Amino acid sequence: SFKDRGMVVAFAKAIEEHSTGAICASTGNTSASAAAYGARFNLPVIVVVPSGGISSSKLAQVRAHQAKIISVRGNFDDALAMVQWIANEESITIVNSVNQYRLEGQKTGAFEIVDQLGSSPDYLALPVGNAGNILSYWMGFSEYMQRGLTKSLPKMMGFQAEGASPIVQNRPFENPTTIASAIRIGNPVNWEGALTSVKASKGVIESVTDEEIVDACSKMASMEGIFCELASAASLAGILKLYKAGWSFKGKRVVCIITGSGLKQPDMTEHMRLSDIVEIPSTLEALQSAIFESRLR
Repeated sequence: SFKDRGMVVAFAKAIEEHSTGAICASTGNTSASAAAYGARFNLPVIVVVPSGGISSSKLAQVRAHQAKIISVRGNFDDALAMVQWIANEESITIVNSVNQYRLEGQKTGAFEIVDQLGSSPDYLALPVGNAGNILSYWMGFSEYMQRGLTKSLPKMMGFQAEGASPIVQNRPFENPTTIASAIRIGNPVNWEGALTSVKASKGVIESVTDEEIVDACSKMASMEGIFCELASAASLAGILKLYKAGWSFKGKRVVCIITGSGLKQPDMTEHMRLSDIVEIPSTLEALQSAIFESRLR
């Protein structure tokens, strides 16, 4: 996932500062990335996850890398509050996006976009959970602007799931709910940074429904060959929602950030439109018949 961009910098600094270990709260992607880098650099990693709030595939990554997993009977925000307290009391490095080095690493995504396009896009759309990514991309574009490597800045377009949209509704969500588990966060630590980025760029932060997220996810898979996890699809879902509401993107370059693979959330296919499986006898006649029938549909 995109978390790797920031995690490599966070771990490099943790090692430089002789940290005794790393800790994070996670809905999945942060813990998988932290566990991998901890294994690579031989630094103990503790991940604190909300009970039942992390997909089996993401959890499998963490377990494979031998990180210590603590499951909390609560949500992500509960887990993060506990992790922040521990990090303040012990000589252990928190690697959530409250860690400034995480943002410094993630801003390289903006560098890459400008390098490939030749300039900044007109709009940059991102899913918003803990809100570190939208802030880090804005940092990256702003830095390239200051260095004269781009002549313009994009409008930052952040999209939260409707059932977990504290920034949109300007209030923390005590019990955030959405099938997009990676952005199921009720009180983002980078709330103010996200708002600053959006206001400075004259962008927006809006919400999208779970149905809109699933529709966008299905469209990307069936029309573009991109199989992303549900939270990732919030970026495209948001742009489609604005387009239907009358926004015009004609002649504009719109970049939608896809933050994680669909393989990280295998149960998501329960919500998607899937092709049928046709079972046949092991004969050429049956195969020809099945192929011919599919062509007629």
